[in-house]
Amino acid sequence: MPIATAAPSPAGNVPELSVSELAFALKRTVEQAFGLVRVRGELSGFKRHASGHLYFSIKDEKAVLDCVAWRSSLPKLTFEPEDGLEVVCTGRLTTYPGRSKYQLVVERMEPAGVGALMALLEERKRKLAAEGLFDAARKRPLPFLPRVVGVVTSPTGAVIRDILHRLAERFPVRVILWPVAVQGEGAAEQVAAAIRGFSRLPEGGPVPRPDVVIVARGGGSIEDLWAFNEEIVVWAAAASTIPLISAVGHETDTTLIDLAADRRAPTPTAAAEMAVPVRADLLARLSTQAHRLESAILRELRGRRERLEGLRRGLPEPRRLLATAAQRLDDLAERLELRSPEAVVESLRERLVVRARRLEELVRDRLGRQLLRLDALGRRLDPSRLGERIAAARRALDQLGRHLESLSHERVLERGYVIVRARSDGRVVPRLSALGGESALELQFADGRLDVLREGPTGAGRRARPAADPPDQGRLL
Repeated sequence: MPIATAAPSPAGNVPELSVSELAFALKRTVEQAFGLVRVRGELSGFKRHASGHLYFSIKDEKAVLDCVAWRSSLPKLTFEPEDGLEVVCTGRLTTYPGRSKYQLVVERMEPAGVGALMALLEERKRKLAAEGLFDAARKRPLPFLPRVVGVVTSPTGAVIRDILHRLAERFPVRVILWPVAVQGEGAAEQVAAAIRGFSRLPEGGPVPRPDVVIVARGGGSIEDLWAFNEEIVVWAAAASTIPLISAVGHETDTTLIDLAADRRAPTPTAAAEMAVPVRADLLARLSTQAHRLESAILRELRGRRERLEGLRRGLPEPRRLLATAAQRLDDLAERLELRSPEAVVESLRERLVVRARRLEELVRDRLGRQLLRLDALGRRLDPSRLGERIAAARRALDQLGRHLESLSHERVLERGYVIVRARSDGRVVPRLSALGGESALELQFADGRLDVLREGPTGAGRRARPAADPPDQGRLL
């Protein structure tokens, strides 16, 4: 019976490897076979480590590929990655022996075409709009004439030069530049920090607080402008306590900061034009307003002067008023039978003449001085004191009127004199011989009139007699 022998082992010719040897052999093989690849997929599980490295996956409907992007490659990143965004990653495939996993070391990542960025932009726009960041009620008016203008942009390039040149042409003001990067990694954080920094500046501090802020950047692709679509920038613009003008890109470019800002300018130059008015136009407007004001004041002065002249012409001449009173006094004096009535009448007449002259001189002097003062007021164009001067002139005229009234014949009657008139025709009877055949008379006293009938052969009927006369004077009637 033959002796049975053991069958040879099928792995007898395969070399034995350690786990590390196999893992690193796989690593070398994978890296040699896939030294540079471009992979398209949807971002998933995106995470930024404390070290600054990025860890995420890209996937499609059938597979998932782990990815890592070292911090050194991040400056090439032109947008903020987030889950759900379709991207194209360029890098090298390798393995991670510690976990028996293969992964893509990403050296460059970009959105998978403009359509992907636009889709992300529209989604973010709807989200921020729902939170009220774009509401018209949040918009604030720009100051008419700012003293300080803050600018957030790159310190190099044509944008800041265009803004400074335009401001100097229109209305030179103080400009404070907050330099930032306007694209690439960290640009969004710098722009947001600059906007918040201007808002935190205190009034009256060592650095002047701007009255308006301009956030500006030149034109570029949607990737170049993507920093101004980041949520951190939009929130900073909406929370700014200073009116903000967005001037990002060209007129056809629209970013989310444009919707959150108080005003959107199509270009940086247009933003400078919005910020300040044209100094020459302001000077022209001020000149026109000053001319209109001067014309209005002159018209008012002319109108008041004409009114004052009309009032002066409407006043009767004092000499005429006194002449009538003097004549009446003469008539009464001739009819009086008192002792030395001529002396009394002459004294009154002299006093009236003197006062009439003084009153005439005073009226002329006062009116002349008032007209001179009115002319001086017109030359000085001081409407604030015109009413006061006119009121003083009116008080002076009122005082002269009261003085004139004190010299009226009615005041003479209050001293005990009367005026005798014929009732038939109302004429004044200055003396007894002028009565003629009149029998019905009227006596005017200071406080009223009295009808009487003359006693004598030509008069008859009711009569009024005064009390018995004193023995040393005759009777009035």
